[in-house]
Amino acid sequence: MGPYEIAERLNVSRSRFQQIALRPHFPKPYQELRGMKVWLAEEIEAWIKEHRPHQAKDD
Repeated sequence: MGPYEIAERLNVSRSRFQQIALRPHFPKPYQELRGMKVWLAEEIEAWIKEHRPHQAKDD
């Protein structure tokens, strides 16, 4: 997932997502592609389940 997709998934602005991504408990990026960081969707969903359970997807 890229920053745009994560911000959309969290229902926040991209600038707010950048602030969230700096938190120590937020998953580290899986890879950086031409200056854009990407995260594994599974890690993002696990973080949401733990830190924002009201936004977690039903399994």
